[in-house]
Amino acid sequence: MVMDNSNKIEAHMVMEERYEALSLVFKNDEEITNKIFLAIDKVKENTDITPLICERVFKDKENFHTVAVEFHDDVHRVGGVFFTELLKELKIDRCESDI
Repeated sequence: MVMDNSNKIEAHMVMEERYEALSLVFKNDEEITNKIFLAIDKVKENTDITPLICERVFKDKENFHTVAVEFHDDVHRVGGVFFTELLKELKIDRCESDI
């Protein structure tokens, strides 16, 4: 049985010239937050790639907590490798199509 966390964590991807970002949007939940940061640490260790991580917590918006994984000046597009591994680790099988 394949687990899919797409119903708990929305993944949004932005790719521009030399910039890539994966935003993970989820309900403000400590367990999900911990899973995301553990997965980021594991992928950093496995890939030897270190992205910029930005966390946004909105106390007044229960369903809006984000963790953004960003690569600036990514000439060699290593961000894609990191994003693929992170999505796999988090068991997210799709990104939202709004971006």
